[in-house]
Amino acid sequence: MNSLRILLLAAASSFALTCSAAAAENYAPAPLPVASEPAPLLHVDEPLPEALARGVAVIRYRADNLRILPVFGPAALDVTPRVGHLHVTVDDAAWHLAYATDVPLIIAGLPAGPHKVLVELADANHAVIDGETVEFVIPSQGHS
Repeated sequence: MNSLRILLLAAASSFALTCSAAAAENYAPAPLPVASEPAPLLHVDEPLPEALARGVAVIRYRADNLRILPVFGPAALDVTPRVGHLHVTVDDAAWHLAYATDVPLIIAGLPAGPHKVLVELADANHAVIDGETVEFVIPSQGHS
């Protein structure tokens, strides 16, 4: 009976060590220095047509090699993986919105007619990295 307990204990210990080694191998690799990371890229989709028909611009986007987070300032430039946010300018306004979430842009209240939205990917210190402009038309809303 004791030899069975010893055998089971040895098997359990061996299994635990194997699992620990496997778990250690599955952890994410050590972070790369920011300079070694691939360049961030921005992808902006056209506004969703169903929403435009209702007078709302819903614009989906994706950032590669950068996480969109509300982290700002020079110290955040060394965070890895990179962090940043969007600058959103509607119809060539003199100002822009700093947008720091990965939820699609939702722009409501625009008058009927043509519009353009400049979406820029910025680092944590507001330096623009990449950008795209989308143009669309808000249709006249017929009221019954």
